[in-house]
Amino acid sequence: MKKHLTALCLLILLSTQSPKLATVSARQTSVAQAGSKTLTLAGLRDKVTVRRDERGIPYIEAANDNDLYFAQGYVTASDRLFQMELFRRTARGELAEIFGSSTLDSDKQHRSFGFAQLAEAQASHLPPKLAAALDAYARGVNAYISSLDAKSLPPEFQILQFKPRPWTTSDSLLIGKLFDETLTTSWRADLMRAAFAELPQPLREQLFPESSPLDVILVGSDNKKKASINESPSNTFPINSQVSLKELDALSFNAAVEESSLARLGLYAKNSDASNNWVVSGRLTVTGKPLLENDPHLSPSAPSIWYMTELSMPGYHTAGVSVAGVPGVAIGHNENIAWGVTSLEPDEQDLYIESFDKDNPRRYMTPGGWREAVVRHEEIKVRKSPLGNATETVPFDVTITRHGPIIFEQNGKRYALRWAALDQDANLAYSFFLLNAAHNWNDFRAALRDYSGPAFNIVYADTKGHIGYYGVGRFPIRKTGSGKLPYDGATDDGEWTGYIPFDALPHVYDPPGGIIVTANTRIVGFDYPYDLTTMPGPAYRTRRINDLLRSSKKLSIEDFRRIQGDTYTISGATFAREVVKVAGEDNSPAAKDEKWIEAVNLFKEWDGRVVPESRAAPLALHMRQTFRDYLIRAKLGAELAKRYAFSNSDTLVDRLITERPADWLPKEFKSYAELLHACLADVRSALTQAFGADDTKWTWGQEALVRFPHPLMGVPLIGGQFTIAPFPQSGSAGGLSTVNRGSNVSMRFIADLSNWDNSQQGIALGVSGVPSSPHWKDQLDDWRNVTPRPFPFTSAAVTSAAKETWVFMPTTK
Repeated sequence: MKKHLTALCLLILLSTQSPKLATVSARQTSVAQAGSKTLTLAGLRDKVTVRRDERGIPYIEAANDNDLYFAQGYVTASDRLFQMELFRRTARGELAEIFGSSTLDSDKQHRSFGFAQLAEAQASHLPPKLAAALDAYARGVNAYISSLDAKSLPPEFQILQFKPRPWTTSDSLLIGKLFDETLTTSWRADLMRAAFAELPQPLREQLFPESSPLDVILVGSDNKKKASINESPSNTFPINSQVSLKELDALSFNAAVEESSLARLGLYAKNSDASNNWVVSGRLTVTGKPLLENDPHLSPSAPSIWYMTELSMPGYHTAGVSVAGVPGVAIGHNENIAWGVTSLEPDEQDLYIESFDKDNPRRYMTPGGWREAVVRHEEIKVRKSPLGNATETVPFDVTITRHGPIIFEQNGKRYALRWAALDQDANLAYSFFLLNAAHNWNDFRAALRDYSGPAFNIVYADTKGHIGYYGVGRFPIRKTGSGKLPYDGATDDGEWTGYIPFDALPHVYDPPGGIIVTANTRIVGFDYPYDLTTMPGPAYRTRRINDLLRSSKKLSIEDFRRIQGDTYTISGATFAREVVKVAGEDNSPAAKDEKWIEAVNLFKEWDGRVVPESRAAPLALHMRQTFRDYLIRAKLGAELAKRYAFSNSDTLVDRLITERPADWLPKEFKSYAELLHACLADVRSALTQAFGADDTKWTWGQEALVRFPHPLMGVPLIGGQFTIAPFPQSGSAGGLSTVNRGSNVSMRFIADLSNWDNSQQGIALGVSGVPSSPHWKDQLDDWRNVTPRPFPFTSAAVTSAAKETWVFMPTTK
């Protein structure tokens, strides 16, 4: 985003002669930061009390649900209005109207999905209670927007020179679609995998392993071998439609556009590899009641993707993190249960190569003959200049087949996307709305029974002492094939015949072992009868968490915090150990090289932890990557190797460095020792260029810095207010995967079912999205130190924690 705003920055510089821009946001604070007072608001039915604690977290107490959600909308908008604006403009494909042509490709992608049309249609057919909550929330947001003038708007609106239009119910629904996009986008992997379809099956099975020796299975077993997705693709892939390297280049650009648009929001999750959660039975804890943990992993952003809040009214009391723009709580607890969420890494998308008529580009072939595609005409407003609000209109047509929109075109081939998220009734909001009020396991199951958002692993605990897990989402059952490669759209081979029934989805309740862990890896054994995931990630975090939990007889909150902050890397430690083994067997002249000996000694002494002062960590990361690249290039050739970009290549690399098979060794090397010497030489050259010749300064702290980007932080003079100074990172989200994922940790939560007031939760920066607020980044130190603070819940604890109290009163008739 920063480079795309270069022109904007220069032009804003010229326009800062205007006093209006020169003084932007100097006085702007969130509405509830100036002291205790009473506000009269039209739209309320009764009194609402909003207390804020030392972190600025709002505790909202109302007499009825209308007022509760109205107040939540008002208060959230007071802290996060521009973030909400970015959410809805991204999902609707309306960013170019404020940012100009640099975001036009993102707008086209989102117009292709048709999120706006889906949300508008759903808004008029919602369950009554959800519809009422969304309406009340929107009215609260709009009451806050109406209170603003040109000088009191959040700074981003002043810089970009526009005022937000009213919030709507459909805007809230759209935010759920962004989570679908973040956590269920597998279609590019299907297309990339197709580029390898002609390779021998044994090689494909090595390149794309479907399991790991580290897997922790929750449901079923591997006693029965499941049909491999790497088997012959003849039934699932049009043989004459081999994917070209040119197509994959275009695909890389397409993926980069999506990454940029989602990272701008703090919603990007590479390969959906995002989040840890676990829950432990009370018989394994010091309190005798369950403990539950969740730390979601998403791209860092300013402000945080999450917003902390507590909501209460008669018969209803919940606390946790919400998403700005959506009522209720997304992850947290109520008086009876707690829940935590990770991505299941689902396969809810399939691609279809559609055959269009050369003489009539709207007609495409189906098993029943030619059919006319629907063409939706879109008009995208693109800002001409940052000096004014004038726009030009760019027309854009979206072609929709029986399978879904044409999402990708290259080399004359047109790919349609079937996606569960594009079902007319699919939305994230309703199940979580019900979950907020669940009392027990049966209520929990009932809330999730018709769940239609992105596929999640949801862990559960209740005050009665029970724990559980459910994997939820819409997982297609296909007529043929597994959906891991594109289908021929002219046939019915890849048609969806339904979804996996709710009762057949993976779930456990009070498991004998008393521990449930998920971290985006394989959760079902090969004897599970359905296809769930596209390509599960390496199981490093799952295995490490599971091992740490089982190493203690009685677990405490302090133990949970230590695990949240754990920086041990299984992948890095494995690689370092094997390098040391190779060195011990190496009698070549290169074995006496001073730098080689130094590297081996660093690995010998390394405890496997990825911390800022570590010199072994960056060396292990880059040597491991270089080792991988040498082997893949030798096996696949240079061009195809560039396209081998799947996250679980880590599992393959672990096997190759451990087993060191002769048939994978590049021909230019006589031994793996010689290959590793070359890897070290390459890495030292690269690190010298990046960090200088003094290798004592090649530390993880230099390698990995935590940054919290904001879309306007690069604007000269004005952008500095949005900038969080970068600092060295602990932990890793890349090839040295650790439980503590560094800058990708968006929130930490530990629920104590024995005492809700002892539960702990925190986000990366602060609740406010306004830089001049004291709560813009007041949680940063706790986040860095992995010390989430207690989050008060009982009435007495909330009253004691309150630093200010606002009272919202209805207008008199």
